[in-house]
Amino acid sequence: MSRSEKTKSLAFGFLAALILAVGSAGCRESTPHADLVILNGAEPESLDPAAVTSQPDLRVVSALFEGLTRPDPITGNPIPGLAERWEISPDQAQFTFYLRSNAVWSTGESILAEDVVYSWRRTLDPATASDYAGQLFYLKNAEEFNRGLLKDPNRLGIRAIGSRILQVTLKQPSFFFLDLCTLPALAVVPRRAIEQHGDFWIKAQPLPVSGAYELDRWRVNDRIRLRKNPRYWDAANTQNQLVDILPIGSASTALNLFMTGGADIVWDKELIPVELLDLLLKRPDFHPFDYLGTYFIRFNVTQKPFDDPRIRRALAMAIDKRRLVEKITRAGEKPAGQMTPPGVPDYTPPGGLHYNPELGRQLLRDAGYPEGRGFPAFKYMFNAAAGGVANNHQKIGVELQQMWKEALGIDMELRQVETAIFFAAQTALDYQVCRSSWVGDYNDPNTFLDLFLSHSGNNRTGWKNERFDQLLESANRQTNGVQRKVMLGQAEQLLVEQELPVIPLYFYRGVAYYDSRKIQGVHTNILDLHPINAIRKIQPD
Repeated sequence: MSRSEKTKSLAFGFLAALILAVGSAGCRESTPHADLVILNGAEPESLDPAAVTSQPDLRVVSALFEGLTRPDPITGNPIPGLAERWEISPDQAQFTFYLRSNAVWSTGESILAEDVVYSWRRTLDPATASDYAGQLFYLKNAEEFNRGLLKDPNRLGIRAIGSRILQVTLKQPSFFFLDLCTLPALAVVPRRAIEQHGDFWIKAQPLPVSGAYELDRWRVNDRIRLRKNPRYWDAANTQNQLVDILPIGSASTALNLFMTGGADIVWDKELIPVELLDLLLKRPDFHPFDYLGTYFIRFNVTQKPFDDPRIRRALAMAIDKRRLVEKITRAGEKPAGQMTPPGVPDYTPPGGLHYNPELGRQLLRDAGYPEGRGFPAFKYMFNAAAGGVANNHQKIGVELQQMWKEALGIDMELRQVETAIFFAAQTALDYQVCRSSWVGDYNDPNTFLDLFLSHSGNNRTGWKNERFDQLLESANRQTNGVQRKVMLGQAEQLLVEQELPVIPLYFYRGVAYYDSRKIQGVHTNILDLHPINAIRKIQPD
């Protein structure tokens, strides 16, 4: 037996042992009546479209609630949703949407233009505290309303001009507004249920939904069961009657369920046992792909010494990013110098800062910490994981700890917290340095850059830069696409080469696993969008 054959044999033996070891402990109650079972990562924190931020939550919410447009299952680009068509004014700042005559709630009532008005106003309402409210700031007066500077919602750039006709006025042209209309934050939600049940409206029975699926039940730490919405306007093309979404945090449990037929699709690379990654990526039912996602570090710039850009640049230049992807992630990820991943059309991003520990040490000296002397010990926060590739958060933290000690002479402690606490701490700026990530909502640099506008709910760094805000706002007023992307590049250069409230580490490479002989309708696209209603399970010949 050759060395390579022996290695492969041992790896397969380990895989078999893993499945047997997990055994029935990893299995849940059988789901004989589910047409499709999907493992979705962490338990959703919410199913309210205005509140969700993480990818597992967004996937479920997108099946329940639809907006004026929806993502194409193949490309991820916007196609007609609740709106069957629209008209755009010559200055590209006004949209008129025409809702479908057969668009109704799952409870039978018509979905009207006023429902869209209510839903968008609710997302923008400061009392809702939606992190995605900024996606609606392109509407006239929306940012002022969200910040409490304007009290009258009737002055927002959205109004019903008929029972099924909606007029949207933007404060400036937007190349990606139809993309924004696919996002859950802009989905149509049921006013009557929300006003009747308040914060608990998502538990209303029956829950009126506007999407392809109804919420059959949600058992925390067990499953979310979705049932086909027979009143959905496109119900004829919804492929499955029942879909179970299982919240799985353990990579070994996820692999066991898949290998033993208990799950049909596993969405996330984090649900792969890291010790088996190299082997599993060679299997035909493991599908790697590039997509618009960036793994990065956030600084809380309101705390010293991270209020000094020289410190942030020094830390960035002391990171060997290639070492991280070759030693830890190992799925073909590319080191990142900028926030915007490759694949955005007609955009040339800045190169970012390169690995240069000598210059990093000089910057640290300039900031008053020669050889790291006097630099206060600080904590690097990351969220806990049950195993698998998700444990890379901790491994990356350990690697950064070592790099910064060796190159700069500074000490860092690791701070592991539960996922819910992790995101709450980010929002409250209750951290010093933390790991982070972002997956683009649409294929444009703006989806990565507008996170760091001064008043963005997704900023979570405390960083405010008037020049950055001006560049981004000026770029998005442009009707010339070429000039616009030049200005976006200038804004990104300020972000990743000069100010650095964040340090990009690498661009994501996703891995989903499913048997393509049995599962149809999952299409690789750069947005990693796969509408559940378009997925079909078949029996192989």
